[in-house]
Amino acid sequence: MSTDLMPNRYRPGEAELPQREASLIARRDNVLGASYRLQYRRPVHFVRGEGMWLYDPDGRQYLDFYNNVPSLGHCHPEVNAAMMEQAGRISANTRYLEPRLVDYAERLVATFPAELDRVVFTCTGSESNDLALRIARLVSGKEGVIVSDYAYHGTSAAVAAVSPNLGAAVMLSPNVRMVPLPGPAGIPDAQAADFFEAQVRAAIEDLNRRGIGVAALLFDSIFSSDGVCIDPPGFIAGAVAAVREAGGLVIADEVQPGFGRTGSHMWGFQRHGIVPDLVTLGKPMGNGFPIGAVVCRQVPMDRFGNTARYSNTFAGNTVGIAAADAVLSVLQRDRIPQNALSMGLHLRAGLDQLAHRQPGLRAIRNAGLFFGVDIGTDGMAPAARRAMALDVVNALRDDSVLISTTGANEDALKVRPPLICQAEHADLFLAALERALIKVSLPKA
Repeated sequence: MSTDLMPNRYRPGEAELPQREASLIARRDNVLGASYRLQYRRPVHFVRGEGMWLYDPDGRQYLDFYNNVPSLGHCHPEVNAAMMEQAGRISANTRYLEPRLVDYAERLVATFPAELDRVVFTCTGSESNDLALRIARLVSGKEGVIVSDYAYHGTSAAVAAVSPNLGAAVMLSPNVRMVPLPGPAGIPDAQAADFFEAQVRAAIEDLNRRGIGVAALLFDSIFSSDGVCIDPPGFIAGAVAAVREAGGLVIADEVQPGFGRTGSHMWGFQRHGIVPDLVTLGKPMGNGFPIGAVVCRQVPMDRFGNTARYSNTFAGNTVGIAAADAVLSVLQRDRIPQNALSMGLHLRAGLDQLAHRQPGLRAIRNAGLFFGVDIGTDGMAPAARRAMALDVVNALRDDSVLISTTGANEDALKVRPPLICQAEHADLFLAALERALIKVSLPKA
């Protein structure tokens, strides 16, 4: 497992930079907190974005194959227009009657299974997961939370405490239990469901034995931080049943896999044939505007709402709702999930062909437009695989294509372009990846 908090980052002195960027970095370092880090060995400097592209001050364009926050692409004109129009009238909060809030809430929950029919709005995915944990703990009367080995669920104190991805200095709650996923553990697909259920049942038994009990199984249905460990579909169903038997609730973190990214479904958990008790939303919901939500079954939501206060002035504000409403309208009108499915198939076919031509692609996993691509060769040492993956990412950056890495060892490429990706964009990425693989020589095992 990598111990670097952000392996793909700028380190002073590692690369020679133009004076313009060097001066800006110096000013940045003199005023921003040390937790800020710049991505890539040579940081990128952007002044505008449009669709699939980001532009630096000199007009050079970069193909964004990494950023899932602007789900409909950078600066989508209809989303921007909706925000501007609403901001020009009023920015109000949920304590006042406002029809667009109700209209959007009805439209949003209509995209979910019928059991999930209540929504509370937040500002971020972190807030969504924080609130979902509060609901689960109140309803269950228990404290334990089960997550995957390298999960990331946000940055508030509550969700950082259940996010092993954040690094050893971030203390995990004594009430959290981490379970391995079948893919990284090398478990064959035929045994994956039994393996994962057994791990979760062992975690439940340990939590019960220590008098903690299980409040929730919290999972990102595409397991993006664990390396995009998505298959086989349905492998989590037995674990879901085990948690419910123990009195816990099931929370699907859809911040990254939601809103049609997996292509085959609007929500990532649907690939697994389950209906969670709570679903958390964030980043792509407003195409970058800070809005999130918790969608829930009525009974737990009512119990929480009738016994605990949740007040969030900015959450559900009219400008955020206008942005989210425009995003949902474009998703449905332009059949964006269907595009994610077809483009995912196109990109997968290209990667499979590339793997036959170039060494260094060990495995390819995807659902729609979310890919994990393992770098290295069988038998290569983990550190060498990680180094090669970082070399590939930075070679792509130098070729004006943006991606990053994921997984406990950071040796998998994380590829998740905006959902408006077209075949020509995928082909540009594939050509750049082949150039990067040719440029990066295979390190010795």
